[in-house]
Amino acid sequence: MTSSPLDIPVKTADGRQTTLAEFRGRVMLVVNVASKCGLTVQYDGLEKLYEAKRDAGLVVLAFPANNFMQQEPGTEAEIVEFCTSTYDVQFPIFSKISVKGEAIHPLYRSLTAIAPDAIGEGPMRERLKGYGVEPENKMDVLWNFEKFLIARDGKVTARFAPDVTAEDGRLVSAIDRELAQRG
Repeated sequence: MTSSPLDIPVKTADGRQTTLAEFRGRVMLVVNVASKCGLTVQYDGLEKLYEAKRDAGLVVLAFPANNFMQQEPGTEAEIVEFCTSTYDVQFPIFSKISVKGEAIHPLYRSLTAIAPDAIGEGPMRERLKGYGVEPENKMDVLWNFEKFLIARDGKVTARFAPDVTAEDGRLVSAIDRELAQRG
């Protein structure tokens, strides 16, 4: 088991090997994203949040995933093109990964183990039940646009349900609390 999610190898959308340790010293918001989801409009809010708080030390890290009703079918190049042309996304986009199930990426295995409970949990889960979608494991990422907040020191401090948007006061105050820490 890796000591920190920051040490787990990941790949950028353009194929560069790295780890989240590259962003140590900044507050990270890790989000599993998809281009063809009802929540895809969250890219707009995430980009505005990133632009507003980037100079204070926030970085949004997007991890495309095709785990939910094949809502991210594109290649990395198609995903980046969509994000930049549709939402003018400036934050880092990583290569497509799996965020649940047997093929879960080690980063998401670590994040979900460290933060099994999501803030704002409930409404989205109930809505998905109406579509016959019920995850077997409560720790699993529920849907696209679930968010994990990582402090400057690399500790995972919060997890937010997919329908908690970038404008949601619970998310914004948690980010501001972490940005205020000068560790």
